[in-house]
Amino acid sequence: MSRSHRFQVRRCALQAMYELDQGGTDDSLVGRFADESMDAESAAAVTEGQSLAARAWETRHDSDEAIAEFVTDWPTHRQPIVDRNVLRLAWYEISHGGVPPAAAIDQAVDLAKEFGGERSPAFVNAVLDRWWKCRDGVA
Repeated sequence: MSRSHRFQVRRCALQAMYELDQGGTDDSLVGRFADESMDAESAAAVTEGQSLAARAWETRHDSDEAIAEFVTDWPTHRQPIVDRNVLRLAWYEISHGGVPPAAAIDQAVDLAKEFGGERSPAFVNAVLDRWWKCRDGVA
């Protein structure tokens, strides 16, 4: 799977998680981002992204808890919706998805640059880096 395809999957997953965080349901995700004009690779990215979002969403309480000690000034309910879902997605991919931490963190920062606010990339990078180092026993 190419890096760009994987990033498209993550983009779709983040968009789906955003919708879920706003009160959407799994049913509302079906076909939301897909249309008949998409090529096969884009349609596959949407399908994979929706599946990734569902799995990451199911573990959101675990990810929020794991990251909480690194964001004491910004608890989950105070974080911008994009930031908290980028963190959840990266946490899931590292913890359960078998994605190498450096790759997941790098792509999380890219998602934060694209969808988040001005400070989102630095926030996401700092939180995930600190969490990973503590989890891995480096810090």
